[in-house]
Order: sequence, then structure tokens, then C-alpha cells
Amino acid sequence: MSNMSGQSETKLKQLLRQVPPGFLVDTRWMTRHAISRQSVSGYVKHGWLEPVVPGVYRRPFSSDTNPEATVGWKIPLLSAVWLMEHKFYVGGASSLSLRGHAHYLSFSEQFPLYLYGSDVPSWLPKLRTDAQVKVRRKTLFGDGRAGVQDADFALSNGEDPELAQSPWRWPMPMSSPERAILEMLDELPKGESFHKVDVAFESLANLRPRLLTSLLTLCRSVKTKRLFFVYADKHNHAWRRHIDMSAVDLGKGDRALTPGGRLHPTYRITIPADLMPKETPHGT
Repeated sequence: MSNMSGQSETKLKQLLRQVPPGFLVDTRWMTRHAISRQSVSGYVKHGWLEPVVPGVYRRPFSSDTNPEATVGWKIPLLSAVWLMEHKFYVGGASSLSLRGHAHYLSFSEQFPLYLYGSDVPSWLPKLRTDAQVKVRRKTLFGDGRAGVQDADFALSNGEDPELAQSPWRWPMPMSSPERAILEMLDELPKGESFHKVDVAFESLANLRPRLLTSLLTLCRSVKTKRLFFVYADKHNHAWRRHIDMSAVDLGKGDRALTPGGRLHPTYRITIPADLMPKETPHGT
């Protein structure tokens, strides 16, 4: 470090103070902190930064870091939100899974990571991580962020091995279960399976009816709202009777969703036969 200028040395100390090991910063972050390209090149040369993808750099992990953490997706997300100040959130099935409501098993072992918002950085899907990034630029709810809340990644599994090395405990903006299930329903039938939604819905016994009613009122998709009530009626959790349906616009006319499906008698949308309401015997 002896051949570095005093100003560059100060900037390096600032970077090391603000960027935890393994976390990422981009050239915009460098510019905002008055770190020159020449200094960045010097940091890379000395091993204080390592290039990840064009314009993005990582402060190297410590030598004793679990190798699995180096390909994890959580640190890049936290870096984008808290260091680089991008505005987006984890939603849909990803949020439900992190909260213990939906579980994915795949041969690729990649976590399906749904990110919502118009400010998801373009470099995130290009990173080599253990997640399959699915960006959704426009949300179901316009610009509203009702039901988006900061939550710890270690929601249901105790200590998170990917973040165990870091003293930083930044939360990540995520959809609440109420918002996430509507986002998951919006993926039907191409992006999600009816069965996975069914399993997730079964575990959602403690949703908040007031927030649900608000989100259903804001929701722009008639398909999603009708499917929500198909599943809500099937599982009949206690919160179902507290949903104010008079505030929810379910549109008009029949909706064809599933080829070969059956038309739901109440919500007028085609669905797999096993989701149809059980027929009530005559005279009961």
C-alpha cells in the first residue's frame, strides 16, 4: 500500500469499512464515493477487489468462508438493495418458500428467485449463483407496495449459513404471504403449477383478511383474483369469511385458462378438475 496516494488509501479504507467481505459494488457506487477508475484498477491488482461481471466488483470473501456461500444469491441481493440502493423486492413463490410456505425440489438445485420491480439491476441475472432469477418488471398492484416488508432471510431456518460469516444483518424487502400468494397465482398456468399453489395455499392459515382485501382491491388481474377465491373456497381457512368481496372487482364473462379444464360454477374460470368444488348431494 506504500505506493498508493494518501487520498486513494483513504478511499480504500472507506470502501473496506462500508463493504462487508463477499459483498458487491458497481461502478456507479464507486463514482458516488469518488473512487476513480485508476484506484479501482489498483484495488483489483492488489486483490482488494475482484471483478465479477462487467462494471461489478466483489470484496473477496475471507479465506475460511464456506465455499457454498461464494455462489449464494442472498449477498448479491443485499448488496444491490443496501449498498447500491436499487429498489426491488423478493416476491411470489420465492417469498413464500423463504417463509416456509412453499418448497421447491429441482434437479438443477437452483432456487427459483422471483424479483419484482423496474429497478432490478441488469447484472443480477448474469451472476453465477445457486438461483434462477426471474424478473417481473411490472407488478400486479401498479406502483403500490402494500404488503412489501423488510424481513430477515433467516425466517424459518435459524442461522443462515450463507450470511453466517458476516456481522451485517441487513433485511431484504419481501412480499408478505398475502401479497406473495397473489403474485404466485399470477404465474398460472405457465410459470407455476396448480399443485404447487395448492400446497402453498394449504399452509396459509394465518393470513390477514384486511390486508388481503386491500391487495385484492388493488390487484389488476381478474384471472388472479378469480383463482384466489377458487383456492380460498377450497381450503376454507378461518380468514376466508372475513374477506370483503364487495370491494373486489371480479370482472364479467367466462375466462378460459386451462385447455381441457372445467368451468368453475361460481368464479367462471376454467381450472383442473381436482380444483372444482365438491358437488352437494340433492336434498342436503
